Amino acid sequence: MTRRAGSIEGFGREGGLRFSLNEIPVPMVYATHRIIRDCNDSFAELFGYTRPDLIDRSFAVLYPKIADFIHTGKTWLEHLPGGRSYYDERIMMSVTGQRFWCQVTGKSFQHDDPFAHALYCFQRLNRPTTSPQLSLTERQRQILTLVSQGKTNARIADELDLSVRTVESHRARLMKITGCTNSAQLTSWFAHAPGPDS
Repeated sequence: MTRRAGSIEGFGREGGLRFSLNEIPVPMVYATHRIIRDCNDSFAELFGYTRPDLIDRSFAVLYPKIADFIHTGKTWLEHLPGGRSYYDERIMMSVTGQRFWCQVTGKSFQHDDPFAHALYCFQRLNRPTTSPQLSLTERQRQILTLVSQGKTNARIADELDLSVRTVESHRARLMKITGCTNSAQLTSWFAHAPGPDS
């Protein structure tokens, strides 16, 4: 697999140039072992960088905390087998320290090592990172994010390495403190909760 001036070669059986990252109108990244090897201008601008600032740097620089980077890596390593896609939603951080929600979709091209060669697409979400009315724990925020993706208690438990009963307990607590009566209301609350500057 080779890389030349913002393009990726060798993903197709026929070989040769398949596309140029900068021709793609959404933030895209090509990475090896979670190191940014190439990205388009849209991706760099999303985080307030220029492309040269990000090339050959770890994705860790885009996370508010190193613990978030490590946790995401463990989850994706388990759920991103070669040749398949996976996505999640997480809080990331710009060069100025601003935090914002992103939906990240990735595809691996090496079955036995998901991070060896992978493409990622980033989409900024219009969702507050904090709410002045409620103070949620980090675990509650994780579970709320996965609930908003429509995932079942069993799937959430699997992804967070928790028991199903623990997830059920967290969901019940979230329902109580938000005043929601079902998952649809909880998801709507999460999407529309006022931000700190509202």
